Amino acid sequence: MRHIVTALVALALGVFMNAATKAQDKENQIYLDLKDGRVVIQLLPEIAPNHVKRIKELTRQGFYNGLKFHRVIEGFMAQTGDPLGDGTGGSGQKLRAEFNSEKHVRGTVSMARAQSPDSGDSQFFICFASASYLDGQYTAWGKVTSGMEFVDKIKKGERGSGSVRDPDKIVRMQVAADAKD
Repeated sequence: MRHIVTALVALALGVFMNAATKAQDKENQIYLDLKDGRVVIQLLPEIAPNHVKRIKELTRQGFYNGLKFHRVIEGFMAQTGDPLGDGTGGSGQKLRAEFNSEKHVRGTVSMARAQSPDSGDSQFFICFASASYLDGQYTAWGKVTSGMEFVDKIKKGERGSGSVRDPDKIVRMQVAADAKD
């Protein structure tokens, strides 16, 4: 009888811990809704805590909703997060770089920046393919865990500059824990 009770307590504790882990996971996931479908981004607070915190703040404010993918380079990356839509704007709050050992591979989400390492703000990019030359130079703060096929469908820009005419937009961006659907 004691073994049965012990097994039931262990089972109940496992179910509780699993539910708590899933709830925590949703706090560290972003739903990026694009015209073709939903992209799920797993946030990486353990390696870029300030960037993750700021991305979640901006997301909860609705900052990213409707913003353009203003720079999209085939085989490299899709960049968004500029309220001006031309690559020169931001939220007005610069972030200190949190360079880390996360590799820039297909699906890596990283903070865009100007020449200064501490110039990241609200713009970010999603890698279409490996870009190892960015490793340690840009703050990686997330990775796509599903929906990369929708990222692949983002309208591409001009060769070289990546500037996009009539660009695709973020339909909606939400922290998964707050999502209604």
